[in-house]
Amino acid sequence: MVAIDGPAGSGKSSVSKEVARRLGWGFLDTGAAYRALAWHAAASGVDTEDAASVVSCLDSFDYAIGTDPAGYAVRVGSVDVTEAIREPGISAIVSAVARIPEVRTHLIEVFRAIMAAEERAGIVVEGRDITTVVAPDAPVRILLTASEEARVARRSAELVGHSVSTTGEQLRRRDLADSKVVDFMNAAEGVTTVDSTELDFDQTVEAVIAVIRDSQAHAG
Repeated sequence: MVAIDGPAGSGKSSVSKEVARRLGWGFLDTGAAYRALAWHAAASGVDTEDAASVVSCLDSFDYAIGTDPAGYAVRVGSVDVTEAIREPGISAIVSAVARIPEVRTHLIEVFRAIMAAEERAGIVVEGRDITTVVAPDAPVRILLTASEEARVARRSAELVGHSVSTTGEQLRRRDLADSKVVDFMNAAEGVTTVDSTELDFDQTVEAVIAVIRDSQAHAG
């Protein structure tokens, strides 16, 4: 198993997915669960700024996500929300949902169940607190990071119709809100940092795979 943390715009989702694809492993995007819960709360007419109301949504939160890096889907009940959870409106409210302790506790158990059920040889799990909370005992733990300038540029390229300044402000707000819950900017003991500031996508994927291979070699 490989656990990958990192700030917004570091490329952890796309890089983790490609690493999993190349290794023939499963892939788990934990951030999708928080986004799906934010979508579910909004669709249910719940005020996402009210923690108690969001927590009450957990009872009706029927969540499912695939672990195939070649094409996975995210569902809430019978609704495919794979695309909907990436909308700007969800991005704007997901931090309010993700910082609720009861939500994090509930979803961490969901993640661990998905990880345990994975039938492939391994699984790459990415998110904000994977190396320290969700899977602190993972054989390979990586902090994937990059300079703020590089992260803003990458996120801007992904979001059509958003200015660099607007994207930068959104990214900084997201990092600030999430940093109040978990430290995803500094590598914990035993976690390897991969800085992708000067690397392109393929180079970053290769750097992560190199860390995995090196760990496997040392493990025999």
